[in-house]
Amino acid sequence: MELSREEINYYREQLEDCEIALRALEIIEDCEGDLVDSATNIALSIGQSPDRIDWLEGMAKRCRVAICHQDLRQDLQDNYIEPAVKYLLERKICPPLLVTPVIIYALRQGIDGFCEPLSYQLLANND
Repeated sequence: MELSREEINYYREQLEDCEIALRALEIIEDCEGDLVDSATNIALSIGQSPDRIDWLEGMAKRCRVAICHQDLRQDLQDNYIEPAVKYLLERKICPPLLVTPVIIYALRQGIDGFCEPLSYQLLANND
């Protein structure tokens, strides 16, 4: 899962006031845009130990309720990540340096598909 230099710059413009997000984007850029490799490097640097190939997916799933918050969905569908990054940082849902790669990972999965399991859960709870 790779990000182009243009995509990294696009996110950098959105997050210009968020130092931790800019640091994450710098690491992604240093890993030639490879989202999984950069997230693994970040995780190792903050003392996490990614023990599975799909650990980034697992981290994103743990953040799913926050990422899929109704107030953030439209922005994410429009590839605008700043509100979601700030929302997750404020709520301390995952390590701050991993917030940006986790949100980008969710976007790459397709935000509607990524959030779909929550829709099923809400329907089941309403029965």
